[in-house]
Amino acid sequence: MVSIKLVSNKEELEGIQALQQQNLRKNLTEIEAEEQGFLMAEYNIDFLQKMHDAAPSVIAVSEGKVVGYSLVALKTIRDEHPLLADLFNTIDRIEFQSQDLGKSNYVVVGQLCVGKGFRGIGLVDRMYHYYKDSYAREYEYLITDVAQANQRSLKAHKKTGFQVIDQLSFEGIGWDIVLWNWNAK
Repeated sequence: MVSIKLVSNKEELEGIQALQQQNLRKNLTEIEAEEQGFLMAEYNIDFLQKMHDAAPSVIAVSEGKVVGYSLVALKTIRDEHPLLADLFNTIDRIEFQSQDLGKSNYVVVGQLCVGKGFRGIGLVDRMYHYYKDSYAREYEYLITDVAQANQRSLKAHKKTGFQVIDQLSFEGIGWDIVLWNWNAK
């Protein structure tokens, strides 16, 4: 059985980092990356701790092991990682439904990952709904970016309720910026 919860200790942060390493594009074959999805941003344990100190992330746990995660990235850590800084800066220039997102109250998914053997069983949806249950009282929108080459991830985000609102390019890679409006009916 897989349970969904907020990170509560350093061992869980280490579990996030281990799962991240297994799924970085640089550690996968081209076929694996295309068929299963991939991660681009690499975060060290100190950065994961800073993210956690600002707001705990959502994890999926099976038999005491982290098998999935959805990282919470607040504006306070925006400049700690170049890809996140670029994403926050781009978001702040976007207008969504006649509202300047830079003046809105949003939270960013710093990264999403589901481990091999746990894909296709609804963990993305479960983690995102737990994320919403945990943070929707404080934020209007959940925003992230998805590498345009990662169609599996984009499909999962759209299924949850995200919509593409813009694009950005970072280090030669195209990204779709996706937003989930938590106030939408």
